[in-house]
Amino acid sequence: MSKSLSPFTKEQLLPQEETLEIFKRKGELFIGIPKETAYQEKRVCLTPDAVSALVSNGHRVLLESGAGNGASFSDKDYSEAGAEITKDTAKVFACPMVLKVEPPSLDQIKLLNPQAILISALQLKTQSKKYFETLAAKRITALAFEFIKDADGTYPAVRSLSEIAGTASVLVAAELLSNNKDGNGLMLGNISGVPPIEVVIIGAGTVGEFAARSAIGLGANVKIFDNSITKLRTIQTNLGRPLYTSTIQPKNLTKALKRCDVVIGAVRGVNRSPIVITETMVENMKKRAVIIDVSIDMGGCFETSEVTTHKEPTFIKHGVIHYCVPNIPARYSRTASVSISNIFTPYLLKIAEDGGIENSLRFDKGLKNGLYFYHGILTSKSVGDWFDLKFSDVNLLIF
Repeated sequence: MSKSLSPFTKEQLLPQEETLEIFKRKGELFIGIPKETAYQEKRVCLTPDAVSALVSNGHRVLLESGAGNGASFSDKDYSEAGAEITKDTAKVFACPMVLKVEPPSLDQIKLLNPQAILISALQLKTQSKKYFETLAAKRITALAFEFIKDADGTYPAVRSLSEIAGTASVLVAAELLSNNKDGNGLMLGNISGVPPIEVVIIGAGTVGEFAARSAIGLGANVKIFDNSITKLRTIQTNLGRPLYTSTIQPKNLTKALKRCDVVIGAVRGVNRSPIVITETMVENMKKRAVIIDVSIDMGGCFETSEVTTHKEPTFIKHGVIHYCVPNIPARYSRTASVSISNIFTPYLLKIAEDGGIENSLRFDKGLKNGLYFYHGILTSKSVGDWFDLKFSDVNLLIF
C-alpha cells in the first residue's frame, strides 16, 4: 500500500492540549506621571482621588515629585492616596504606561521604554516630523486624549476644556473691565437702574455656550454670532431662553461691535481659525472695550490678535484691551486637572478590565479614534497627511 502524503507531521497528528483564548483577563497597570515641564503648564493628569481609585483596583502609580504642585496637590496627598513618589524623572518615563497633559519633548521620548504606552495631548499643529519619527523608532503605542470620542460621538476632553475656557473668558473679561486693570470701570453684573454690559460672542460651540451661560448669569446682554443656524438653534435650546442670534454678516456684526463692552472670539477652523473681525472693526469699537480671543491657539479670529502669556496676558491696540492667551484652562489648573482626571480614570480602569490596551482598542471605537501610533506604526490619517508620513489603517492592525 502506498504511503499517504499527509500535510501534517506525526507530532501534529498526536492529541494536543486544548488551548482556549483567555478572554478579557484583567491586567495590572503601572502608570508613570511625570512633572509637566512645558511653559506655564500647571495641570496634572490624575488627582489624588483618581490615584486612590486606581491603586484600590490593584494598579501602581509612580509620580514624579512635585507633579501636582501647580494644581495645589502635594506629594503627601498622592502618597496617602497610594502613589509611589520619586525624584528620578527617568524612572517615571520608564513605566510601561506614561500619562502626560502636554505632549512629551524629544528628550523625554528618548527616556520612554520601547513598546511603552503614551497617553497625552497631541497638539498636532505644534509638532514636528521628528516627533513622530522618534516615537516610531521606539515602537510606541500613543493615544491623543483630545481625539478620544465618547459613546455619543463627542470629544469629552475637548468639551471639558472648552467649558472651562468659555466660563473663564467671562471671568477674565469681568476682571479686565474693572479700574485696577485699566478698564472702563464697568461691572459685569445686573445692577438695578444701570444699563447692562453688552457682550458679543463669535462662535456658538461649547466655548460660546459656556461663555454665554456665564455672561447671562452675571446679568449681561448677550449677542451670539455663528454661520451655523443649527448651532444657534442648539445654543438657545441648551440655555433655555431666547437670545439675540445672528449669522456672521458684516453689517450686523459691525453694529454690535460698536456698542459692545466685551467681545469673545471662539471660532474654530480646520487648520486655523478664520479671521472674522477685521482691524477696521476693532478701530470702531469703544475705547477700553475688551477682546478675549479664545481661538488664539489656532491663529485667532481677530486681525489684531497677537499671542500673549499668563504673565503678561494683555496688550492695547486701537484703544481696545486684547487678551490672547492660548492656554486659558491652565489659569485654573486645579479645576482643569480634576476635569482631565475624570476623563482619564474610567478609561484606565476599563483598559485594565479589558485585559490591556489591545482589547480595549478592539472593543471601544471611541478610544481607537484617539490612537495615532500602534507599536511604532502611524495610524492617524490627519498626522500622515499633515507631515507627509506613511500611515496604516488601524483596523488592519487590530482585529
